[in-house]
Amino acid sequence: MTRAVFLDVDGTLISFRTHEVPASAVEALRRAHAAGVRLFIATGRAVTDLVQLEAIPYDGVVALNGAECVLRDGRVVTRHRIPREEFERALELSDAWDFPVALELNDGIFVNRVTPVVEQLSRMIAHPIPEAVDLRRLFDRGDCCQMCFYVDPELEQRVMAQLPSLAASRWCPIFADVNLRGIDKATGVAEFAERFGFRLEETMAFGDGGNDVPMLRKAGIGVAMGEACDEALQAADWVTATVDDDGIRRALEHFGVIAPEPAVR
Repeated sequence: MTRAVFLDVDGTLISFRTHEVPASAVEALRRAHAAGVRLFIATGRAVTDLVQLEAIPYDGVVALNGAECVLRDGRVVTRHRIPREEFERALELSDAWDFPVALELNDGIFVNRVTPVVEQLSRMIAHPIPEAVDLRRLFDRGDCCQMCFYVDPELEQRVMAQLPSLAASRWCPIFADVNLRGIDKATGVAEFAERFGFRLEETMAFGDGGNDVPMLRKAGIGVAMGEACDEALQAADWVTATVDDDGIRRALEHFGVIAPEPAVR
């Protein structure tokens, strides 16, 4: 029995082609929620960056790759902040190896410099180009749970070797999300399971990127989207159709979370 469903956003709920959630996914999730299934968003985005999901009756958000878990009404369940010394070291490496760093906060994404790669990512997810600011001033507020490094996988390895208390994950080849080591979407699933009193075996998770792999492995049923990366495909228990081909609805019907829609004659 599935009591809770966790859903990635970009490439899972939101199409990279249309930048929207398919109507079939919204309707299927509404039916599941009406039947008593808890719904949670599990994303690298901040909790305030989910305006496209307002029609989905979700109960909470595993935000910033598990670094911040928040209920739909805004109450914080858990929060895991970036240590100051690792932030300062990241800025030193950014200057030495010439790559942009961003802070992803609840009031937006801010970078230390704008480059073509920063602009490319913004176009990919249909977001405004981030503002270049003094990141230290923002970090001083004390609410930073996630940084973003605009690096390729090779440079990522070199950078992360210098930041032992942090870990990187990615769903895109041009940048990586960076969080406190040991924190990921899977820990967020576990934290919500404890909060609401369901077992991990009673959960289902949907994802398509490398940052979804821990969650797909942790959930009772891990579902990869049809265009998922190889790591997600290998971690999943089942592969559904793409987001644009009704992948969410098809999987919920396949596993009996919702009844199949009657065939049109």
